[in-house]
Parts: sequence; structure tokens; C-alpha cells
Amino acid sequence: MADQYAKSGEDIRPAETPAIRWDEPPEGPVVVLLDQTRLPAEEVELVCTDASALVEAIRSLAVRGAPLLGIAGAYGVALAAVRNFDVDDAANALAAARPTAVNLAVGVNRARSAYDTELARSGDVARAAQAALGAARALHREDAEASARMAERGLALLDELLPGGGHRILTHCNTGALVSGGEGTAFAVALAAHRTGRLRRLWVDETRPLLQGARLTAYEAARKGMAYTLLTDNAAGSLFAAGEVDAVLIGADRIAADGSVANKVGSYPLAVLARYHHVPFIVVAPLTTVDPDTPDGAAIEVEQRPGHEVTELTAPQVPVGRAEAGGGIPVAPLGTQAYNPAFDVTPPELVTAIVTEEGVVSPVTAEALAELCARSRQV
Repeated sequence: MADQYAKSGEDIRPAETPAIRWDEPPEGPVVVLLDQTRLPAEEVELVCTDASALVEAIRSLAVRGAPLLGIAGAYGVALAAVRNFDVDDAANALAAARPTAVNLAVGVNRARSAYDTELARSGDVARAAQAALGAARALHREDAEASARMAERGLALLDELLPGGGHRILTHCNTGALVSGGEGTAFAVALAAHRTGRLRRLWVDETRPLLQGARLTAYEAARKGMAYTLLTDNAAGSLFAAGEVDAVLIGADRIAADGSVANKVGSYPLAVLARYHHVPFIVVAPLTTVDPDTPDGAAIEVEQRPGHEVTELTAPQVPVGRAEAGGGIPVAPLGTQAYNPAFDVTPPELVTAIVTEEGVVSPVTAEALAELCARSRQV
């Protein structure tokens, strides 16, 4: 079990490589991504010159996390427009790259709408392309601003529920700067607690089978000098039983109209454990993750990932002696079938609160969520 104690100051490493950025080298505009499949071993950037390369990066999880997928989708549409590719084809391919994360389609549609509106107004393809790029940049900026507001609201909620500080927070998957235009969603709340001296311990679920917690959340926590401990997902129950968890903080890939939350698989068992042990279970996500067109959890399409992610073990920069379906080391007999949903769905009655940039919903009901969304649209 990896254990890290807090360091003095804030960031203890140089500034991170941005998770995503738009660049314009002499050979033409590109979208540059930090390849998250290579972390924590090395920081390597992927350069996408067209939407198809970005689609592949999304499917392979080189770029991931709901808010960042929305930004990537918007930049992908802008890239197609600026490079004179078919915008509709690019937009459709991007939106379908991962079905559960609603932010991806939101970002794609925002950039495509900006493109179509300007093209209809002026008939100028170049102006339409710049409109799409402007929409992508605006979404990127807005997500950074939303991240800061979520951190503030989330920390205030923690202090309300758990007065006195010394928070011991359990988190699942990765919800930091690697998924956001800013410092993240749930991780940003924990980071705010760390910076104000109110974080006693960040418990980091490994998050199997692809270890986003071990590879990515621990990586971000170490860079920020946070006190963190890594645990296997199946050790969470013993941690609750020992009274070592004060709150669970997770992100979301889609929130249905009734408040059901789709997040990385393994989130639902944490919600059940939290309810049994009377521990707050808090979801932190931007309003772009709320999908009013999805009525409830049963209507959320859950992405099924390839079985080799479960039957094989892969690690950054580790050579393998034989070529298998996923290029990893077999850990199950050849031909083993694997059940590998990318997400599970937590019903609203198990969610203590949903924290957004515009406000907190608690208790979580369809009416309260709809009211917050309506109020946000008016603002």
C-alpha cells in the first residue's frame, strides 16, 4: 500500500504538461494531448492532425474524463473545420467515440453549432471555422472557471458536513487536472482541502482494471504534495469498517434527470458502503454532465470495454514477451470471457449531494436538479 505524507507548500514539481492544448505550428493547426496511457512513467504528448486521430485517442483513453472529453470534442470539430475536412463527418465520429460521457457530445455539438450558425450567416467557411475554434476555446475557459467554483462549493459542503477539518477522503478513478480545463472536479475539492490545511488523508482507489487511480490520481496527488494512500478497490470495505473514511468524493460521466450518476465502475459499491457506514457520498461534476434527456439510470448507455483489459496486465514502459490481443501479459487462461463495463450507475437515494459550479443539490431529486439547471440557464 503506497503511502505519501503531505509536503510543505503547494506544488512540489514543475507545472504539469497541459492535458490538452490547441497549437498552430507552421505545418498547420493541431490538437496536442498528454497521453494518459503512458503515465506515470513518462509524459508524452500526442499530436492530432485530424479528427480521426482524436477519435482513436479518445477510444484508447489517451484522453479521458468527462469534462476534458467535451473540450476535446469541441477542439476536434474546430480542427476538422480549420483543416477543411468534412465537419459533420468529424462531429459524428467524435460524438460516438465514447457513448456514456455526455460531455463529449455537448462539446461536439457546441462547436458544430457555432460553425453552422456562422456559415449560414456569412457563407464564409474560414469564418465558420474560426467560430468553431472560438467555441472550443470558450468551453475550455469555462470548464477551468467551473472547476474553481466546484472546488469552493465542495470544500464548503465538506466543512458543513464534517466541521473541524482533518478530512479523510476516499476517491475513485481520476478527477483532477487530467480530466479538466482546470484542476478537476472531485480531486479539485480534495486539493482545496489540502491547500487550506483541512485534508488529513486522500485515500486513492487503484480503480481496476486500468488503474486510473494508481497511475493518474496518485500521480497528481504526489505532484501537489498531498498526503495520500493507495489501496486496491476491494480493500475499501475494510477501510470503512475501520472508521477511516469521512467522505467519498467522485466525479461523473453522466447524471440522469432523476439524479442517477454514471461514473467509473466501482463507484456504486462505494455508495453502498458509504450508506451502510453513514459516510457522505458526494458527486462533483459540472452542469454539462447533467443530461435532462436521460430520464433515469436505466436509460444510461454503459460502455462495454474490451475483455483483454481484464484478462491481460499492461503497464507503461514494461516490455512483454508475447503479443496478445491487447499487447499485455496474460493473467487468465486463454479464451477466458471477461465482463468489463466501463461505468456503473449509482441511484440518487445513495447520493448525499451533487456539487456543481452553480450550486449544490441535496437531497438529490429530479425536481431539485431540474431547478438548478433552469436557474443556471437563466443566469
